[in-house]
Amino acid sequence: MFETKAAAKRFYKYVSRNIAGMIGISVYVLADTFFISLYAGADGITVLNLALPLYSLIFALGSMIGVGSATRYAINKAMNKKNIDGDFSHALIWQLILSVPFVVLGIAAPEKWLLIMGGDAAISALGAPYVRIVLLAAPFFMMNYSFTAFSRNDGAPTTAMAAALIASTFNIIFDYVFMFPLGMGLAGAALATGMSPIVGSAVCCTHFFGKNSGIKPRAARPSVKKLFSCCALGVSAFVGEISSAVTVTVFNFLLLKTAGNTGVAAYGIAANLALVAMAVFNGMAQGMQPLLSECCAGDREADLRLYMKMGVSAALIIGALVIGVVWIFADGITAVFNSEGSALLAEYTVPALRMYFPGFIFAGVNIVLITYFSATGKALSASAASMLRGVAAITVCAVVLSALFGMSGIWLSFAASELITFAVLIFLLKRQKGFRITERSV
Repeated sequence: MFETKAAAKRFYKYVSRNIAGMIGISVYVLADTFFISLYAGADGITVLNLALPLYSLIFALGSMIGVGSATRYAINKAMNKKNIDGDFSHALIWQLILSVPFVVLGIAAPEKWLLIMGGDAAISALGAPYVRIVLLAAPFFMMNYSFTAFSRNDGAPTTAMAAALIASTFNIIFDYVFMFPLGMGLAGAALATGMSPIVGSAVCCTHFFGKNSGIKPRAARPSVKKLFSCCALGVSAFVGEISSAVTVTVFNFLLLKTAGNTGVAAYGIAANLALVAMAVFNGMAQGMQPLLSECCAGDREADLRLYMKMGVSAALIIGALVIGVVWIFADGITAVFNSEGSALLAEYTVPALRMYFPGFIFAGVNIVLITYFSATGKALSASAASMLRGVAAITVCAVVLSALFGMSGIWLSFAASELITFAVLIFLLKRQKGFRITERSV
């Protein structure tokens, strides 16, 4: 059993590095939003928001395979199982296979995505080059999850953090270079974003080919059975990403009917800021995951309880800080992304921020609790809670509350859905009498 101080030190090491890395990843989304707003105003932000579900779908599939496979690797490694070198290559192969439909759509008809998402002809014409490049970069986005997750679970969280920060810095710099000095516009923003996972993966390779790596990349035959086994532990990561797609899609359609493109642009500002806040919680959860998996494999229940108490406490503190910052600076935040000085956009965005972000007092705790269920092998509980949080609750709350309260109901639905999920997770915890190792993973 770990001493309390040693366990706490390890917690801070893994969590802080992953939070920094995830913030780095999310900051480039804000940079995209800022530069695109400068280039194309509210219409540009609308294009970006209609493309966000596409990002989420690509990221969801990539994270489910990458995080799930890395979790399985960490558990089996802790249990001293053999023949686990092929897990990394196996994950990369399946990510490459599942990226093919996205690439085909990018070549054949990228504008169809924007039309399906509710964009009009002008929005579709403006955004088609952006969406095409994002779709063509799908293999790199997806495989990057395996590079970072396996680095982290192989004892190199610092490398995973460095990969994310270097890739983000590259993206931000070349967003500007491609869009403005080179005059590529929205296509330049997409190109910078599409190249960034290549940079991140290259940084992770410094670990895999180094002397401290426990992973030796080798040829692997694709196995559907093994894929499903790994994905079962990556469902929470999948739903964590896909929930953004569901939320953005539902909100976009409701807002297009209620307030048109300007309403969608207002939500685009809120959604992109929310990605940064969510990145903090996801980074904390991903940092905790290998620690929780090790506790499960080694029957260290005392350490498991300590890690979870630290995680929940940190989530509550960070959630309160996020809400406070957004409430205080809502006007200034809106002005940064309102390059055209639209009074209507400001009128929609400021209340949106103040009603949407209180949901983060529950969201952070929910993410930590779902990670606990997933990392300790309780796939059914993790999957059920993830589906409730990411799909069912947010959809029902958005539709019902928008019918009752209009736009205000849309903004409030995020907090309502997170509260419902929190209540269900507490019920699941009470059924097993708190943070315990009640199932063994194999």
